This record gives sequence, structure tokens and C-alpha cells, in this order.
Amino acid sequence: MTTKDSIAGESIGAPSGENREKLAANIARIETLSQRMMAALSHRHPARSELSGPGQDLFVKATTNYWAEAMKNPARIFEHQASYWAGTVKHALEARKALLEHNLSAPDDPTPQDRRFANPLWRTHPYFNFIKQQYLMNADALRQAVADIDTMDPREKRKLTYFTQQIIDMMAPTNFLATNPDALARAIETDGESLVKGLENLVIDLETHGGEMVVRLADDSAFKVGENIATTPGKVVFRNRMLELIQYTPTTDTVHATPIVIFPPWINKFYVLDLKPENSLIRWIVDQGYTLYIVSWVNPDASYRDVGMEDYIQDGYLATINAVKSITGQPQVNAVGYCIGGTTLAMTLALLKSRGDASVKSATFFTTLTDFAEQGEFTPFLQDDFIDGITREVEEAGVLRSFIMARTFSYLRSNDLIYGPAIRSYMLGEAPPAFDLLYWNGDGTNLPAKMAVDYLRLLCQQNRFSADHVTFLNTPLALGDVDVPVCLIACETDHIAAWKDSYRGAQAMGSQDKTFILSESGHIAGIVNPPSKNKYGHYTNPDLSLPAEAWKAAAERHSESWWPRWESWLRPRSGEQVPARQPGDSTHPALAEAPGTYVGATPSI
Repeated sequence: MTTKDSIAGESIGAPSGENREKLAANIARIETLSQRMMAALSHRHPARSELSGPGQDLFVKATTNYWAEAMKNPARIFEHQASYWAGTVKHALEARKALLEHNLSAPDDPTPQDRRFANPLWRTHPYFNFIKQQYLMNADALRQAVADIDTMDPREKRKLTYFTQQIIDMMAPTNFLATNPDALARAIETDGESLVKGLENLVIDLETHGGEMVVRLADDSAFKVGENIATTPGKVVFRNRMLELIQYTPTTDTVHATPIVIFPPWINKFYVLDLKPENSLIRWIVDQGYTLYIVSWVNPDASYRDVGMEDYIQDGYLATINAVKSITGQPQVNAVGYCIGGTTLAMTLALLKSRGDASVKSATFFTTLTDFAEQGEFTPFLQDDFIDGITREVEEAGVLRSFIMARTFSYLRSNDLIYGPAIRSYMLGEAPPAFDLLYWNGDGTNLPAKMAVDYLRLLCQQNRFSADHVTFLNTPLALGDVDVPVCLIACETDHIAAWKDSYRGAQAMGSQDKTFILSESGHIAGIVNPPSKNKYGHYTNPDLSLPAEAWKAAAERHSESWWPRWESWLRPRSGEQVPARQPGDSTHPALAEAPGTYVGATPSI
């Protein structure tokens, strides 16, 4: 390739006078942006190092076990090593042969399809194809080396597998300018403007997140909560230090007597269920003729450091249920819990049973884990070293900062949520899309120090609620004590609350009346699936005595959304029709318009 050949075969040539002026202007912009970047980095307050990667002891254990395996079964290790070297050398010789023959084309490429390498140059251009094939062969060799270790503790091995994959993903050639044909082509096409714009995007992200490199997934300026998302009409009718309670304005003349109250997770904000009218579960429930309440949790600052799970139960769940009963004059509510909101709802139900309190008529759980015996993809984050690091982090900060939790979830899908967006933003210079779901995803919340440790230690790590009991509010709480009618919706490809784990929790509940629905798609899309779109179907099977795989194999698939099926389950448990209720009452006057004041508050840490 000559200096006048671009990577796409177009002439580059000497820059014109206009281009030289543009180049000079871009250099000046780079100097200004570099100064801003250094200023942003100077204010960085990083998370503890143990929250960013494994300690050296993991790799020492891996090396020790690898060589022990090599001594025990040298033939297998040799076979894999020989296969790797033979493959890489053969490919290198084929590429060299093509160049010597002045054949500027790639050799045979047997590699599988990969979205990262969608540009045709990865398959046809000898330079990019050589890099891609060598990378993929190295990636396979690393995975195989870990798989070869048979003597390592299974949890340690799962942790090693996770971090090995993180290294593989991080080192992909697409993540580097010199080996990314899309970025190089864009830089040539724009006379370097794309790289300057990418640097500007990086600086903005650093400035926005206190020096942390958290890539924006959506255009923040495109959305405003309460104006073009979270717009379902309603009022805040109750407020305490933990939450604002929103009651929505009815759209029907009559409503079911028993009200519904939704407890969303406090790791994120409630309006994922009210992004826009056409996919708002909140609006849909109201339109079906129900009095609906939802909790908007406070975004805590360091003053909440001593707030634990007990406070969420007492001042969150119990206070909310009592407020809803008082406003509606009804003795019972139908409760809904989403993710950790469902986990805590289950503990609240166990507490109510111990007190002989029948305030909850039925309970629905969206993508909820109550049995943490299988830690799945979260195994690396539920070991002592990581949780010890979390404990030290929250002792210093008073909260688990939102970016730490968001980063943890993002690395479970690093190519989709970290590297892909970073490439588009920082190397291609593209503005983030105006996508409401991604905007919500970036609008995270902090977790109080005590609550974070309670949850990680007692529930996730020790599995006390399911395995035996967990004690909160001086009461032993066990999963088997949940005995109200329950409906559980899990999601088939959920990487946060795996459906088989949710199903196992459903089996352990003491309820005689259980319904389990498996929605297609993941943690969010499987729940936010309006009937008007019917994008994802769902599975049903009344026999919950079966193991998870057998349950699904025998389940009936329905092509439509699960929302109407759930409503038909809820309807006979919701009482007779009564005149529609306007938000609040004389003792609970409207405190603010929905979506309230807590949803937009940004605490200082």
C-alpha cells in the first residue's frame, strides 16, 4: 500500500489550503480539550482498586493450578498449545505468501460472524484480516487455557473465566484507533474532525462523571423527566425520608376496589415503567381501571450511611402500604415488586405473616431473585475480596456510588455497554443516540452504605432468606413464609435475575396459589413489552413442581405480551368496581405533580 492509498483505496494526497486551516483549528481545539481533560481527571475520586479487578492471588492460583494440570495431563496441554501455535503460524505464512505474490487480499477466513467485525475490510483486507484472525486465535487459546484447569475451586475458576473474558474483550483490535478500519476511514473522510469530536465527547463524559470514564449511552439533552418521559398524570400524596408516593389520575369512570402499589428497585429510578405513553406500563394499568400507586425512592447521600434493609422495610414498604390503605379506605392492597424491590417485598410479606397482618392481598414479582444459591454471572462480584472492597468503599463514602454499580452491570455485557458505545463516541465522534431507555439506564442512584452491605452479605452471598432465615426488625424472615397468592414474571435472557433462579425462588415460597410466567427477552425489554407492539411472547405452565428446564420444555408459548395475562390474573383478586379515585384525600393532600421531586434530585457525595 502506498502513502497515497487510503484504507478504502481512495487517494489521500497532500492537504489543500482549506484542509490545512482546518487541521490547524483542530490542533488548537485538541490543546484546549486536553487542558479540560487534565482538569477533569484532577478531580477524580476513583473507586478502590479491588473493585476494578482481581488481586494477584487469583492469577497466582490460576498459574499454580495450570502447571499442576500440565504435570497431571501433559498430553492435553501439549495438544492445545501445539494446535494454537500451528494455527497462528500457518495463518501468518499464508498472509506472507499473499504479500510476496503481490496479492493484496486476505487468505481464507474460517472465523465466525462477529458484530464487532462487521466492516467488510476485516474479511477482505490483508492487514485487518491478519489482525482479526490472530486476535481470535489468541482469544480461543486463552479461554482454552482456563478451561484446561480442572483442579481449581469452581468459584475461583468462574471468577478467572470472567476476568479472562474481560481481558479478551478489552484487547479487541476494534478498541484501538490504529486497528479499527471504521475509525481510520472516518478520520480520513472528516480530515480528523471525527477524532477531535471524539476527544470532546470523552472530555464531556469525564467532566460529567467527576473524572470517571463513564461513556454516555444516550443524549442527555434529548430528555427531561416529567416533560417527554415519565408523563403519566398523577400527584405525590405521601413523602418521607425514604420515598415519595405517587398516585396516578384515573382514566376510567370506575376502578377496582383494591389498589395496586408498585415497589420498583432503588438501584435505578421508577420511570422505566413510564418512559413514554406507548410503552408505559403505568399508563396501561391505569387505563385498565385500577387505582395505581408507585414508589419513587430517594437518591441517598452520605447522611443515609446507616440506613439498612430494615429501614427500607419499615419506612418504605410498611409506610407505603399503610398510606395507601388510609387514602383508599381499603383493608388490603395488591403489591408489585421489581428486581430488588421484589426481593424486599418478599421479606416484607414474611414479616407481615409473622405479625398476623393481612394487608397484602396478592403479590406480583417482576424479575425477582429470592434464592441466591446460584450466583451465575455475578459470581466474581459476590466473593469476599470484592465485597470486602465494597465494605471499605461505603465506609469511606457513606454510599455505594451509582457509577460503581452501573459499571459492574455494564461489564457483564462489556462489548454492548462499554466498548461499542466508546468506539462510536470517542473514535468515530458520533453523538450518543436519543434513546429513552438508555437515558434511564444512565440515570442511576446511590445505595446507602449499610443497606448495600446488608444486601450483598446476608442475601446475595449468604442466601439467608432462602436457605434458612434472615433477621430484620427483630423477626426471623424466611422465604417459605410468603403465603399470599403470587404471580412471578421472569425473563428468558435476563443476565441480572436469571429466570431459573427466579423460578427456584417461586418454588420455595409457601403460597398455595402460584403463577409463573416466562417472558422472552431480558431484564428490561421483557418487562416493558406493551401489547400494542407484541414484540416478545411468553411461556406458561401451571406445573411448578418440575425442574426449570422441564417446566420450560412443557410450557405453552404465547406470541403476545404477558401484560393482559397478568391483568386477567389480577382482576379477580381486585374486588368490585367503585367510583374512580382522584389522587390523595383530606389527610394526604397533593405535595407535587408526578413524577415528583425525588426523581430528579442529585445528591452531593
